Formats: sequence, C-alpha cells, structure tokens
Amino acid sequence: MANGKINVKYCIFLPIVLLVTIVLWAVPCSFFGIPDLTVVQQRVIALFVFAALMWIFEIIPNWTTSLLVIVISLLTVSDKGIGFFCNPELGKLVNYKDIMSSFADPVVMLFLGGFVLAIMAEKYGLDVSLARFLLKPFGTNPKMVLLGFLLVISIFSMFMSNTATAAMMLAFLAPVLAVLPSDDKGKIGLALAIPVAANIGGIGTPIGTPPNATAVKFLSEAGYEVTFLDWSIRMIPYVIIMILIAWVILQVLFPFKSDKVVLEIPENKRKKDWKTMVVWITFFVTILLWATEQFTKINSNVVALIPLGVFTACGIFTKEDIKDINWSVLWLVAGGFALGTCLQGTGLASVLIKAIPFGSMSVIVVFVVAGLICYFLSNFISNSATAALLIPILIVVAEGMADPAAANNASFLSFGGTYAMISFIAVCASIAMLFPVSTPPNAIASSTGLVETKDMAKVGIIMGVVGFVLGYFWLTKIFPF
Repeated sequence: MANGKINVKYCIFLPIVLLVTIVLWAVPCSFFGIPDLTVVQQRVIALFVFAALMWIFEIIPNWTTSLLVIVISLLTVSDKGIGFFCNPELGKLVNYKDIMSSFADPVVMLFLGGFVLAIMAEKYGLDVSLARFLLKPFGTNPKMVLLGFLLVISIFSMFMSNTATAAMMLAFLAPVLAVLPSDDKGKIGLALAIPVAANIGGIGTPIGTPPNATAVKFLSEAGYEVTFLDWSIRMIPYVIIMILIAWVILQVLFPFKSDKVVLEIPENKRKKDWKTMVVWITFFVTILLWATEQFTKINSNVVALIPLGVFTACGIFTKEDIKDINWSVLWLVAGGFALGTCLQGTGLASVLIKAIPFGSMSVIVVFVVAGLICYFLSNFISNSATAALLIPILIVVAEGMADPAAANNASFLSFGGTYAMISFIAVCASIAMLFPVSTPPNAIASSTGLVETKDMAKVGIIMGVVGFVLGYFWLTKIFPF
C-alpha cells in the first residue's frame, strides 16, 4: 500500500505539478491578463502554484518543498541568481539576502525559543509537574476531569508544540482510558479532548501555532505591530469560550457512563538539582517577559532567545538536545516567508492590488470566502502550509481594501481592517480538525483506537462552524485589534 501511494504521488501527481508549473513559467506574460506583469513576476506566480500543489499533494515532505522554494527563488528571481535568468531587464529582482534571511527571520527565532522551552520542560519534568498541579483541582468527577484535560491541554498548547502537548497528555490519559468500561462513550470524549484542546489552545499566543507566527510576521511587514500581549489578551478569551463550548459538545455527544475517574499521573522522579531550578525560573521569566512586552519594551522575538542563551551557558541545553528541535516546522515557515518576500520584492504584490478590484468587493464576502478557503485547505494539508500559502496573498488583499482610495475603505476599517482579516485567517487554519490527517494531534487521538473518523468529523465540523462564526464576530465586532 505504501509503495502504491508512492507510485501515485511520483507517477501521477508529480508530473502534473511539474507540467502546470512549466506551463505557467513559459507562457507569455499576457496569458495572465494582468497589466504590467513582468517575466520575473510571472516566475513568482509559477513558483507560488508549484508550492501550493506540492503542499496539497504532499509529494515530498512539506518542509522539503519550502527549501526548494527558497533555492529556486535564489536561483531565478534574486539579484545573485543564474546570470542569464536574473536579468534586471526582465523585471525587478529580489535582494538575495532578503530571501536567505527567511531562515533566520525574527519569527523563526520566536519559534526556536518556544521549542527550546518545550524540550527543557520535558527533559526536567516541568511538564509533568505542571500537569499534576493543574489537573488536581478537577477531582474524580468524569465531567470535571474532561474539563480539566481540555483546559490543561489548551494551556500547554499556547507555549508548546501542539503535537508534543497531545503526545504528552495521551500518556497521562492512557491509564484512565484503560480502566473505564469498554461501552463508556465518555472514553471517546476524553480521547477527542486531546486534539480539540491542542488545536484550539494554540490560537491563544503568537507562538502557539505556526499560522499565528506567520500572521504576526506579515502584519509586522505591513506596518502593523502585534505584541505578544496584544495577541494574547484578544485570543485567550476566545480560546476559553471555545474550550467551554467543546466541553459541552463532547458531553452531549459522548456522555459518561461511569461516575468516577481516577487520574494517576506519575510523580516527577527527577532529582531537584540546580539545573531544574534554572529551567523553572527561566521558563516563568520568559513567559513573564512575553506578557509584559509593552512595559519592558523587549521584543518578543528577542525574549525567545533568552532561554537558549541561559540553557546553553549553563550546560543544560546540549548538542544532543539540538536534535530534538522541530527543524522541519522552522523550515516550512521559512519557505512561506520566502514566498512573501518574493511577492513583495518583485513588485508582484502591488501589481495584484492594481489588477484586482478589491476596493469594489464586499468586505463580508472577502472575509468569509478567504476564511472558508483557509479552513478547507487546512483540513487536507498542514495548517502551517496553508497559512504560508494564503497569508502572503491576503495581506495584499487587505492592503488593497485598506487603501484610502478604495470604495469600501471605511467599511473595511469598521470590520477591524488588516489586523482582523489576517488574524481571522490564522484562526481558520487552527480550527480545521475534521480528519485524522488534518493535524498531528488528530492523528494521535486516532491512534488510541477509540475514535472513529465519523466521530472526529462530527466534532470537527461542529467546532469548525462554531469557531468560524465566533472568530469572525470576535475579531471584527466584539474584540477587534
């Protein structure tokens, strides 16, 4: 079966993707019907389509596609690329340093710091200690235990990888699932609490999930600074509301038969030495600095490197720990940033603004259609890839609608403007959780053997609809930036 899938990908999908890319690359510029389109800009369009199709079909790993995007960009649209290709007469070229800097973008550093914190939290038992502390107040009532898991998982997901959080909490939940009766539907609800809370919880902070970081990155480039606190004070309440809704939905769909659930999370056996204290202190100081950026004036991206500096200087974070960093996510995000740099650097972004009459389009239609496209794609490809694909385009759309000369400028601004649109897209990417393949936490829940795809889809569609509607009104009317 695996070989069959590989053959289909390489023998059917890959030739189609390459053919489409070559055609878009080679046809005359007039084919696109975009006034003033240059040859270099046409290459960016072809590269964008190539990335989109490769991410959708996952012919090769998504992070590999991102690396290819960066390499091809450097060779074909940069000022230091292939000589006869990169001729300034064919259009404005991108500074090669701008493309290469995608690997070390401040937002990539923000994620790097988050990964280091998560790795050290697991290595020194901080995650287990916090889980024991946070779950203890919820007692043994099944409904309250379910709420406890939803809240604790969502909190961890705000600062740790959703995948790592889901895997950790599954280890805590496994003994509970084992002792519940086989016919107790509450087991399904508990298992589904893992992906639901992990996916929703990540929305709460800029480092909670890659789409948030991508949104903050492009908002910053467009001149809209969003601090860690700015994002968190708006999105954590949204997360809390969504978690409470999920709690009700899971109880209704999968009611508990048992009247008692016993949680047995093992104690942290690690000896409390000075290294453990350094990890604890650094963890909480970092969170505090992220939350007080407006007062300390220390940028969140800078704060993210403090743990790395402290842990390496103390010999706590070693060369072996470097292997545990999720480099594939960092490179995937970098590829999306490189695409955005090419869109802006070649002038394609401004050409699109002039070519498409965004100013005459209904604000509501743009919001809803963009959100639905993002939600649909995120159910089939990674939410990171979806955000990397759509946000560079939609930031251009938003800028066009925010132009004072646009007919609906006032209406767009009344809906929260560029802030609201891009933040809403990040939310739509995170609430997509219909299938086991939609997100790693979904796959982890499916691995329990308790969750059928129809159950996951049922919860996923309800949470998706609720999250979409609530997210739209939350960011445009209730709590806009």
